[in-house]
Amino acid sequence: MEKEKLWTKDFISITAINFFLMLTFYLLMVTISVFAAEQFGANESNAGLASSIFVIGALFGRVFGGKLINTIGRKKILLLGIFIMILSSIIYFIPGNLSLLMANRVLHGFGFGVAGTATGTIVAQVIPNSRKGEGIGYFALSMTLATAIGPFIGIYILDHFQFNAIFVFCIICIAVSLVLSILIKVQEIQLTEEQLNEMKGFKLSNFIERKSVPITLVATVTAFCYSGVLSFLTFYAKENHVTEAAGFFFVVYAAAVLITRPFTGRQFDLKGPNFVMYPAIIGLLFALFILSQSDTGLVLLIAGAFLGFGYATYMSSSQAVAISSAPAHRVGLATSTFFILTDIGLGVGPFIQGLFVPFVGYSGLYMILGVCAILCLPLHHFLYGKNAPKGNE
Repeated sequence: MEKEKLWTKDFISITAINFFLMLTFYLLMVTISVFAAEQFGANESNAGLASSIFVIGALFGRVFGGKLINTIGRKKILLLGIFIMILSSIIYFIPGNLSLLMANRVLHGFGFGVAGTATGTIVAQVIPNSRKGEGIGYFALSMTLATAIGPFIGIYILDHFQFNAIFVFCIICIAVSLVLSILIKVQEIQLTEEQLNEMKGFKLSNFIERKSVPITLVATVTAFCYSGVLSFLTFYAKENHVTEAAGFFFVVYAAAVLITRPFTGRQFDLKGPNFVMYPAIIGLLFALFILSQSDTGLVLLIAGAFLGFGYATYMSSSQAVAISSAPAHRVGLATSTFFILTDIGLGVGPFIQGLFVPFVGYSGLYMILGVCAILCLPLHHFLYGKNAPKGNE
């Protein structure tokens, strides 16, 4: 039987939109704290808050987008989020103070959350059901590449140009996304009267897709583990005198994803989610335990490779499962549910883990996170794995 076509114009366009939006996110995450410190004299705490407060806006954006995406329309929600991001990028040029910067970061995050919910919903619509795992995997790859490229571009611009060049670059990226969003064809879902009535009010079910929660809870724990790498890798590398290798950590991470994604995506669809999700969890726990013993650059980079296979594979696979679990008219809610909970895992992780660092050190922290990853094996089994489908083979 001939395979259904995956690489359509709309799939390529929505994946490119996601890449450019994610690129601006990661680029600003590593540079905006420096901007806050140098422009407004912010201390380390406030400079860090200027970076992370973005996530609060994104959470509200995802809640808003998930609830209204089918009533307002998927394409309109996408365009609304992108327009908010363009407005926010322009506000960065306005002379002000730290309070204005903080408020604008929340606004930028809100637009990002709205647009991100739309891209995640639209891509689920344009991917054939028989290639859902493979398609979501490639779509998630756009985020992985942005994770590696965004910080590199941000630091390069910071070293060679003025801050305004960063904001100009962001506007260009978002403008490209806007053009692609206008051209993309989106088939809107027509809700029945019963479905419209179901979506009214402020019930929890109007903000969270219940069927997507079990697998998303496991993904949230893996995101919690990954947040320790994002937040403390630089400090750990300095402590172990492997800072040069740390600069290539996420490059190796991205390379591992690029190499493994074609295989894992296809096997997800052919042999079922468990075939790739259990090994992905094992890859994550290997990465964390190897990282805890990274006293040389080579060992650190090996940990990065395992992390690229383990964490990135599990996250893209769990996103595909979360979306597939929901009825067609609630895919938007499933997408926002997935990102709301995993963003919480990424957001609260550094705060909780930071409380342990003075007592166990960074090596001890990664050992503890490795144990958390081990717990994901039975958690995945009982919440999803024992009833997972077998695949299309």
